[in-house]
Amino acid sequence: MAREDKLKPVRTKEEASERGRKGGIASGIARREKKTFRATLEALLDRKLDGSPLTGREAVAVALFEKAMSGDVKAFQELRDTVGEKPVDKQELSGPDGEAVRLKHEVSAEIADMLEKVKGTQE
Repeated sequence: MAREDKLKPVRTKEEASERGRKGGIASGIARREKKTFRATLEALLDRKLDGSPLTGREAVAVALFEKAMSGDVKAFQELRDTVGEKPVDKQELSGPDGEAVRLKHEVSAEIADMLEKVKGTQE
């Protein structure tokens, strides 16, 4: 972002229009670049890794879990926040009888097996 003291005042409507047009063009270019980058990352994360039954997304999740298990507090916080356990984001729902409702997260058998293997290597 430009510094306030470096900004030049607009002198005419035509100049304002030209600056706005240039800004719009630059904004469009930046949005397209971000969209391409996001699509590339999505494709890489969803692709199966060579010689592994895991996708890139699953491999990243396992690596993050391993870091958290080794004592990395930031990795633990990221995991906690991702699964919705962040203290400020947690919400409690109540049923028709006023009792608190507990939501269960189901883990696929494949991921549960991976987590057990990781826990086995940590001990």
